[in-house]
Amino acid sequence: MPDRARPIRTSALPAALVAAGLLLTACGTTPAPDRPAGARAPRATATAQTPEKAEAAATLGGPGSACALPVSFALAEDWKPEAIKDPEDPEFAALTRQGPAVVRCEVDAKPSGNIGYLRVWTAGKGPARTALEAFVKAEKGSSKASYRETEAGTLPATEVTYTVYNELMEESKEERAFAVSTPKGTVIVHLGGLDTGEHRAMLPAYELAKSTTKAL
Repeated sequence: MPDRARPIRTSALPAALVAAGLLLTACGTTPAPDRPAGARAPRATATAQTPEKAEAAATLGGPGSACALPVSFALAEDWKPEAIKDPEDPEFAALTRQGPAVVRCEVDAKPSGNIGYLRVWTAGKGPARTALEAFVKAEKGSSKASYRETEAGTLPATEVTYTVYNELMEESKEERAFAVSTPKGTVIVHLGGLDTGEHRAMLPAYELAKSTTKAL
């Protein structure tokens, strides 16, 4: 990474928030939860309706983009990507690792009007499904995982939808991710969200990323 982030004082984080699975922000200095710390934002209403299709506004992962990744994909308008700095630092492993995967890039949806992140993780070489299953199992409170074989762009992919129970908020929410194998290792693209309503509202951006994924 180009420069070293200021260390996080993880001991100062409330234990309940750490347990909720916070990650570093793109600048690597403060937590960036899907739910803002200290306040509960208005909840989005979960509906069965599918939001409109997202249009591509930029490409992430290629030369000159915000994050150097083994894949590239299109980003929806106003989604802001930044690289995670020093993700391999063992001091921050509780924040930057989930099972076999290390977080590399965080794409913030807030400028587009939603509360959540599209995060890109990498793991070692091997079957995408194996890495994805271990990734989901490592998320505290995860359950009801449903896997299916699909495609991400033209690449064979495994996708999962599952729920995560947040003990702090005493509620469950939907999450999903897809994983692909590349010559540089497995890539997992994960969509969380403030709650199920926000998650579903952000699905067009997730589907855009999935449908345009290319190995680099």
